[in-house]
Amino acid sequence: MGTPVSTAKTKPTRTQDPEGTRQNIIEVAAQEFALNGLAGARIDEIAAKTRSSKRMIYYYFGDKEGLYVSALENAYRQVREGEAKLDIAGLPPIGALKRLVEFTFDHHHRHEEFIRMVMIENIHSAEYLERSGVIRDLNVTAIGNIEAIYAKGLAAGLFREGLDPLEIHWQVSALCFFNVSNRATFSKIFDRDIGTAAAQASLRKQSVDMVLRFVVRDDKLGSL
Repeated sequence: MGTPVSTAKTKPTRTQDPEGTRQNIIEVAAQEFALNGLAGARIDEIAAKTRSSKRMIYYYFGDKEGLYVSALENAYRQVREGEAKLDIAGLPPIGALKRLVEFTFDHHHRHEEFIRMVMIENIHSAEYLERSGVIRDLNVTAIGNIEAIYAKGLAAGLFREGLDPLEIHWQVSALCFFNVSNRATFSKIFDRDIGTAAAQASLRKQSVDMVLRFVVRDDKLGSL
C-alpha cells in the first residue's frame, strides 16, 4: 500500500503572504521602536518576534532606518484611516468637531506606540519623517477635514471667525497627545492616577469641551 495522502489543508505560511509578512514586521517594529527608540531597537529582536529573519527584513526595508520610516508612516496612516471612517460629513458642524476630538483622544489612548514614535521623531528633529515620501501627503486630509468642518460652522454662524484650521488641529493634537505622553510623569508628580477609566472619561469630555469653547462663538456656547 502506498503512503496515505493527507486531505487536510495546509495552513498558509508567512512566506505565502508577503504583504501580511511585511505588515506584521512593521507592527512589531513599531512596538520595539516605541519602547527602545531608533538606536535601542534591535533587528534580531524584531525578527524573532515576527518569526521572520533579518535577511527578510532587510529585503523588505533595506536597513533599520528604512524599517523605522515605514513604521512611522504606518502609524500616521492608521490615524488618518480612522478619521476617514468617521463619516462626519453629514453631521452638524459642532457634532462633527466633537466626534473628531473624541476619535483623536480614543485613538491616542489605544495606540501609545504612535505617541511614543512621534516623541522619538521629535527627538530626531523630524529627520526621518522628512525622508518619507508619504507622511506629509497622509496628513493633508487631517487639515482638510477640519477646514470642511470649520467652513460649515462659519456658514451656520456657529464658529468664531479668523481661526486657522491648522491651529485647531494643533489644539486637538496637543490635548490628546499630552494625555498619553505625560500621563506617567503627571500621575507620579501629583500622586493621582490619571490613567484610570474614570479619569480618562473625564479628561476625554474636558478635551472636547475645551476645543469647542475655542472654536464656537460665545453666544452659541449655550447650544453645546
